[in-house]
Amino acid sequence: MQRALKWFAVLTTIIMLFVLIGGALVTKTESGAGCGDSWPLCHGELVPSNITFELLVELSHRIVSGLAGIAVLILSIWSWRQIGHIRETKFLAVLSIFFLVMQALIGAAAVMWGQSDAVLALHFGISLISFASVLLLTLLIFEVDKRFDSKALIIDKTMKFHMVGIIVYSYVVVYTGAYVRHKGASLACPSWPICSRRAGGLPTTLHEWIQMGHRMAAGLIFIWIAYTAWRAIRYHKNQKVIYWGWIVAFILVCMQVTSGALVVLTGLNLFVSLAHALIISCLFGLLSYFLLLVSRSNLNSEIQSTSEQNFT
Repeated sequence: MQRALKWFAVLTTIIMLFVLIGGALVTKTESGAGCGDSWPLCHGELVPSNITFELLVELSHRIVSGLAGIAVLILSIWSWRQIGHIRETKFLAVLSIFFLVMQALIGAAAVMWGQSDAVLALHFGISLISFASVLLLTLLIFEVDKRFDSKALIIDKTMKFHMVGIIVYSYVVVYTGAYVRHKGASLACPSWPICSRRAGGLPTTLHEWIQMGHRMAAGLIFIWIAYTAWRAIRYHKNQKVIYWGWIVAFILVCMQVTSGALVVLTGLNLFVSLAHALIISCLFGLLSYFLLLVSRSNLNSEIQSTSEQNFT
């Protein structure tokens, strides 16, 4: 039974990843209106009669999202019953369902009534939280084997600050990136890293400011993750999950910056753009796991402090 739960959790995580990539594909191919203003049907038809590329993209995303909803619901109930004794299980189960429903509602509202670019930019971020919740739930299921003793993990205050600060700030970066896409500012600055060669590369229009704002936000998170990875390598060699975790995070943020530059330099190549969305999804999932470790470390510190007081 436990093995079946593991396989189902992995499958659900993969489906959620396809939901993220599918949503990015809908945005990048401008297929949001592929099914007209009806939802969940396409043009009010169970079987669409007028098949277009945009319709196929939008309908495929809806079908995958529907499968994800069913899979997440089953996984949440199953994990609740199997590993509900683990502290984070019930919270993550509820969180994954809540944000998946919110994601679907925002998507439906955008189709039926339209939404501003600022609201639409939230869609990808909400999808990321739902994906991260499912990913963490999957990791909890695999941790039942006790191959990683999280109860022995104690994280110092400086590393906690970076772990919490970076994931909060990463959400800001994700939002600015989504806003760039929905605002149609992806190619407002056709050169990279500066906006243009005129005026010293400074942006002059609103779209250029939006694009450069995202680049500056992304540059800051690159520096922040690079510095934290350096600290992990220097001071946390004995804590392998932190040591290797931040090395992987640095590799992912390097790939993210590179793919972001290639999105501009290739003129919004579809595969590069989807890779850009995939990499940030993986990075956000890893940062979410760091947040889980921080919460456990806080609990471990409290337990250790209570034990020492009782001993004295």
